Amino acid sequence: MKLKSLVGLLFSSTSLFAQYKIAGDKITTPWADKVDETKPLNVYPRPQLERENWQNLNGLWDYAITPIDTKPSQYEGKILVPYAVESALSGVGRRVGKDSTLWYKTQVDLTAKNHEVILHFGAVDWKTEVFVNGKKVGEHEGGYDPFSFNITPFLNKGSKQEIVLSVWDPTDKGPQPNGKQVSNPHGIWYTPVTGIWQTVWIEQVPKSHIVSTKHTPDLDQSALVFSSLVAEAQDGDLLKVEILEGGKSVQELSFAPNTEQRIKLQNPKIWSPSHPFLYDLKVSLLRKGKVIDQVKSYFAMRKVSMEADAKGIQRLMLNNEFLFQYGPLDQGWWPDGLYTAPTDEALKFDIVKTKEMGFNMIRKHIKVEPARWYYYCDTEGILVWQDMPSGDLGGNAWDMRLGNISGKNLEKKRTEASENIFKREWTAIMSTLHNFPSIVVWVPFNEAWGQFKTKEMTELTKRLDPSRLVNSASGGNFFNTGDILDIHHYPDPQMPDPQFFGKDQVLVLGEFGGLGLPIEGHTWQDKNNWGYQSFKNKEDLKKRYAEFVSQLKNLIPLGLSAAVYTQTTDVEVETNGLMTYDRKLTKMEGLKELHQILYNK
Repeated sequence: MKLKSLVGLLFSSTSLFAQYKIAGDKITTPWADKVDETKPLNVYPRPQLERENWQNLNGLWDYAITPIDTKPSQYEGKILVPYAVESALSGVGRRVGKDSTLWYKTQVDLTAKNHEVILHFGAVDWKTEVFVNGKKVGEHEGGYDPFSFNITPFLNKGSKQEIVLSVWDPTDKGPQPNGKQVSNPHGIWYTPVTGIWQTVWIEQVPKSHIVSTKHTPDLDQSALVFSSLVAEAQDGDLLKVEILEGGKSVQELSFAPNTEQRIKLQNPKIWSPSHPFLYDLKVSLLRKGKVIDQVKSYFAMRKVSMEADAKGIQRLMLNNEFLFQYGPLDQGWWPDGLYTAPTDEALKFDIVKTKEMGFNMIRKHIKVEPARWYYYCDTEGILVWQDMPSGDLGGNAWDMRLGNISGKNLEKKRTEASENIFKREWTAIMSTLHNFPSIVVWVPFNEAWGQFKTKEMTELTKRLDPSRLVNSASGGNFFNTGDILDIHHYPDPQMPDPQFFGKDQVLVLGEFGGLGLPIEGHTWQDKNNWGYQSFKNKEDLKKRYAEFVSQLKNLIPLGLSAAVYTQTTDVEVETNGLMTYDRKLTKMEGLKELHQILYNK
């Protein structure tokens, strides 16, 4: 009898695993074979608000693709969550499109133990409806911001709970932010990403609990501006905030929930790329001296600003000192996971390699990453310029000529619905990412893609976060607004005219380079790959790149404050990465030593 039970168990497990295999025949990264299909990405997904008890719902779910707004009569097979349905790691590798709906279903073993049950989604692209045990819980629009629902009222009395999602994503056929995704991938435009692409998870919390915290450093005043959102707070409740250094408490303060406080620090340690020091936070909700809820978080003391140099040219300042910021354009795409890194180790890999190459900054291009990516930038010491994913393209011109602001058709006339979608998602993205000290610049628009009401959107961004700088239009249509004037120039580096806009803005080169080197066996396709300027061997590539670095060095005394090289890795048919798309090869060695001339004062 025991033998039969064992055989049955083995057969059941084998059958489950037999339902999953990597789809397609494209190249994969070294981490593809390390993906655990029983519980992929099994790490706590929100390091800025961490609780001990959580339940990861990643794994094999049922899926179906139906005509739009049509419920499935049956499900077609298994999909590995949280990899998008088009990706190889999903095990499906199918397109969906604007005329279809993607459905997910899973069974969860869950019993609410006198707690509120919160169902979290890291990101789902794009419009999501969530059902629990056959009842609609809610819906969400947005492909790049996390969302959650309190599903307690929808739970069955038993432990078995059913979760169903319907997802609709028009990719580039709608007004929503979609980044580099297009229905017909080509050139710099890539494979669509539909559905769940970040971790799905559950927390059980008390009725009164900490929903969020917000920390903003004030380095000049040696203070941390702290606020929080607490659900169902009662009169007399206290929020206790402990600041820890190396596990030892160095500051403690208690105050009423849902209030803003300035917490003073004595001789604070400063965060920078050369010294990425982080303070730990422990936040407790107290009622009559008893801990009701508790979360862990962290923060850093650092300042981002601009200041005129002796020549009257504005400079990027970090902690009240000029630091030339140099880094790659990082698009965050993976040949096997598309938007989603295969493993947490893979997610960290690009950041570590970027730092090892001697860069101190990353421009996160037209995409938002999972929270853990920014956590690794915080811990490794990498500055981040964060783009807003673009969308609703077309209908306006692109003109990078400085001084051409009188030209017609430089801003797209969006519909009211399109404008509201942009504002809502950009606000959510900025709020979600506010606590990550590595982020120093917000970039609302890139190369005129969907650019609209530039001054108004810049002012909105500044109002939402006055603690960082705003690069209004990276390589786009320039208006006298924001903190940064950013041109793009391929392949060789150039800089904006210091006289433009009355020296009110920092001068940067937001994109350049794009030197291509396809390496056989490591490309998305066998032929028709491209770069802005292509080479046949590593030696010629490195020689040309070194010339560019020397040119950058000469531009810094003239007023250049930052530069962004295209790009971190190859992406699909683009072969202009510092690494191959599969991350198995680095195309140039000795970059850290080469880059030092950019930072020497």
